[in-house]
Amino acid sequence: MRPCSPRCRWRFRSRSTPPTGWSSPASPPRGDADVLVWTRTGKAVLLTVFGLVVTVVFVAPIATVVAAGLAGRWTGPLPSRLGLANFRQTLSGEDAASLSVSLQTALLAGAFALVLGTWAALAAREAPGWCRRITDAVFHLPVAVPSVAIGLGVLIAFNERPLLLGGTKWIVVLAHSVLVLAYAFSAVSAALDRLDPTFRQAAESLGAGPIRVLCQVTLPLLLPALGAAAGLSVALSMGELGATIMIYPATWRTLPVTIFGETDRGAVFLAAANTTLLVSVTLFALVLLGRLKGRAALR
Repeated sequence: MRPCSPRCRWRFRSRSTPPTGWSSPASPPRGDADVLVWTRTGKAVLLTVFGLVVTVVFVAPIATVVAAGLAGRWTGPLPSRLGLANFRQTLSGEDAASLSVSLQTALLAGAFALVLGTWAALAAREAPGWCRRITDAVFHLPVAVPSVAIGLGVLIAFNERPLLLGGTKWIVVLAHSVLVLAYAFSAVSAALDRLDPTFRQAAESLGAGPIRVLCQVTLPLLLPALGAAAGLSVALSMGELGATIMIYPATWRTLPVTIFGETDRGAVFLAAANTTLLVSVTLFALVLLGRLKGRAALR
């Protein structure tokens, strides 16, 4: 066999070996930022920064509130006289009534916002472009203005006959519904934009009418989005204060209003216990709705 000459070996090496700076197709070239992120030092730095941000922004405030709810005194760096006395008080009397009011208001406002937001999103989908843009602007308007302005507007608009809601629980439910309506509308609208139209077209080609297509095709496909919209609406309503404090009657006081009043009176530990209870109930509602949403998505 004839040995390969130096020139032949150079040509073979040039064909089989990629030039310097190139990468094989299986491993595309990485930039400096990618190399920095995927090194051990880069990963450690990113995880450390992320952990610090999460701790300072989320964990520390919630942990402080929980500790204050358990405290009987707090004169030093750490609370003292820890116990459940504050939490026992939150589950009785006016505090428990305020929690019940918040739950009822959140469920009513969430249901109203979900029904109206879904109907508006479905109607806007079939409307002309200009009508859809106007609908989007109207339903997102409450997000663009302060909640205090919404509360004042509802108070003025519904404080005279024939629509007299002042002094009743329905004025609070209405204000909460207006405030969370934009989020329900946005969630359903986004889901409709991602919906595959072939399902509806197939049902229509088989002779299904509009109502049947809506009930048996569109709404079942929207169940995950409806669950997300309901959970977000309930969570936002549970913590609403700005508009509520302007319009609530004495017989319908939500838990955030009670917490604000306790803080104003100096009962900080009791307010912290109520805040912990509010966060726990809200998270439980979100987890429950999330599980229902997951089951709907599997179907």
